[in-house]
Amino acid sequence: MRILAFQAERFAWRPHERSLERGAGAPRTGEDSRSSVSDAVVAFVHAEKRDESPPARDRALRHAAKHVQWLANKRGLENVVLHSFTHLSSDTAGAAFAEAWLADLAARLERKGYRVWTTPFGYSCAWELAVFGESLAKVWKEI
Repeated sequence: MRILAFQAERFAWRPHERSLERGAGAPRTGEDSRSSVSDAVVAFVHAEKRDESPPARDRALRHAAKHVQWLANKRGLENVVLHSFTHLSSDTAGAAFAEAWLADLAARLERKGYRVWTTPFGYSCAWELAVFGESLAKVWKEI
């Protein structure tokens, strides 16, 4: 599992085009489909094949949640955006695994009290990202 996370002043996204045959239901398209969140941890997440075994999956889930929480708590952020981003490694997990894993991560963070958004799975998105300036506002993590 690889995560590139940002403490963001603002993150906005809009579905651009389908990148997988499967994925959660078709999102709205056009300008009315634009979503944005302020004061959030934005986590670009890449699930890898090595994460697919049950023990590795559980470990990655536990560590990813702790990492996001740690970064959110450094600035007192309560919002989280999860974005599937399969460009952080050449080792890529199956789409069904990645989609389910992200849903489980979102649920875990919600149980901890965070408000969580996920960008549409299986779609490339146009996005705008305004990141706070401190070094800690941009963190790479390999789990």
